[in-house]
Amino acid sequence: MSLSKAAVGLTLLPHLGGLAGGYITKNNIKSWYEKLDRPSWRPPNWAFGPVWTILYTMMGYASYLIYRDAVGEYRNRALILYGSQLALNWLWTPIFFSYHKLGLAFGEILLLLANIGLCIGTFYPINRTASYLLVPYFGWVSLASTLTYQIWQRNKDKKST
Repeated sequence: MSLSKAAVGLTLLPHLGGLAGGYITKNNIKSWYEKLDRPSWRPPNWAFGPVWTILYTMMGYASYLIYRDAVGEYRNRALILYGSQLALNWLWTPIFFSYHKLGLAFGEILLLLANIGLCIGTFYPINRTASYLLVPYFGWVSLASTLTYQIWQRNKDKKST
C-alpha cells in the first residue's frame, strides 16, 4: 500500500505550526512560564511535545480522509472549517507564550475548542474515522482550556496578562 502525496502532505501540514510553536514555547519556558503561578495538576512540560506530535498527526490524517472522501461543497465546507481550526491552533501559542496575553489566549482557545467540535460534527457524516481522530484533540484542548483559564486567573494581577 502506497501513501499518496496528498496523504503525506496533509498529515504533515499541522506539524509546521507545531514546529514554530515549539520554538516560541521553548524560548519562554524558563524566562516566563515557569515563573507563573500554575495549578499543581498541570501536565509536565516534557509531555507537551509528544502529545502534540500525536495529535497533529491524527488531525492531519483526518483532513486527508475528508479530502479523499468528500466532494463538492461538503469537502469545501469541511476543509475550510478544518483550516480555520488549524489557524486558531497555531495562533494560540504566540498569544500565550510570546505576547503573554493570558485572557486573550483563553478567549482564543475557547473559539478553537468550539471549532474542533464543529469539525468533529462536520466530519462524521463524511468519514467517521476522520471524526473519531479528532476526539483526543478535543479532549486535550479541553484540558488546555481549563489550564489556560487557571493560569490567567492565578496571574491576573501580574504584568502582561
